[in-house]
Amino acid sequence: MRYLFILLISASVLFSCKSKSHEHTESDVYYTCSMDPQVIEHKPGKCPICKMDLTPVKKSNGEKKDEIQLSEQQIQLGNIQTDTIRSGTIGDQLVLTASLNFDQMKTSSVSSRVMGRVEKLYFKNLGDYVSKGAALYAIYSEDLNNAKQEYLLALDRKGTFANETAIDFDQLLQSAKNKLLLWGLSESQINELAKIKKNPALTTFYSTASGYITALDIREGDYVMEGGTIVKLADLSTLWAEAQVYTSQLSEIDLNGTATVQLPDIEDKEIKGRIEFVNPEINPDTRINLIRVSIPNTGNQLKPGMPAYVLLKSSQRKTLALPINAVIRDGKGATVWIQTTSKTYKSVMVETGLESDDRIEIKSGLNVGDVVVITGAYLLQSEYIFKKGANPMEGMKM
Repeated sequence: MRYLFILLISASVLFSCKSKSHEHTESDVYYTCSMDPQVIEHKPGKCPICKMDLTPVKKSNGEKKDEIQLSEQQIQLGNIQTDTIRSGTIGDQLVLTASLNFDQMKTSSVSSRVMGRVEKLYFKNLGDYVSKGAALYAIYSEDLNNAKQEYLLALDRKGTFANETAIDFDQLLQSAKNKLLLWGLSESQINELAKIKKNPALTTFYSTASGYITALDIREGDYVMEGGTIVKLADLSTLWAEAQVYTSQLSEIDLNGTATVQLPDIEDKEIKGRIEFVNPEINPDTRINLIRVSIPNTGNQLKPGMPAYVLLKSSQRKTLALPINAVIRDGKGATVWIQTTSKTYKSVMVETGLESDDRIEIKSGLNVGDVVVITGAYLLQSEYIFKKGANPMEGMKM
């Protein structure tokens, strides 16, 4: 009886070991979809998204959860190249991408002071240049015509009853004239009205500013309300070069210094300017700030929307630096891939700083001697997402 009991115990232990061995074997394989790599299952079946059969993938024994292991063939095909990071110098110049825009300090709007129907526009195209004092539009306004008629009536009564002392016709005339002035008529227009002693149905208004038309929302025949915008004008004698700068680079910028703006669309064109404005608000999604450099636009050769580069001087210093293409940046931060073993790679988050030519400063996240992927980082990123079904930056913290 005792031998039977021992035999049963041995069989139970053996069965338990086989079950554990079987479970271990099963856990070495997972199933994913070639079309939707984010789908990961622990048993065969159909993809819940595209309904294709799931493909079995064998896990690498030496691969950790936050690492990816490649074969020799994958490394060659992906042109994965590494280099050992070491101390060096960076600085002397900070290069920022930018684009030209209107100088908002030199823009203006011309609006209507009376309600009426726009019968004629003297400028009809965006980009037309309007000089100050040029005829801009002609309007039919019932209220304005009544005010002009009141002025003519006061003028007529003053001439007719000049000897009457009971009524101050000069005051009545001045009151009617002031109303016309407040509604946008000029002294010369009022004098012309008094000269011809006729009230034309249309009244022409003249531009109160000069510049290029940037907005024209009114067409002939449209009605305009009191205070409604007729045109928006911009003086292009100076422009803004608006440059994007990462928050980590702000400390490198001398806000009281000068900048050099390069125009790639114009050969050998460099213009000196000064920093006019730094946006006090940082975009939380991109961690990008905006600076504006004011530059002269001699001969109106430059146009808003042109691409540009802003070059800012900075002091050289000793630091860790990498090729810019080795760093992957998005709204969550910056990462690089380091080599942990001969064929295994890991993504780490870094803090970047100054950029100079094709080099970028690494302030933290790496140490001297780390083997960093300098070519093929984006291919590693894609392969990781395909295999793991997640972005390696998720959950990372500096």
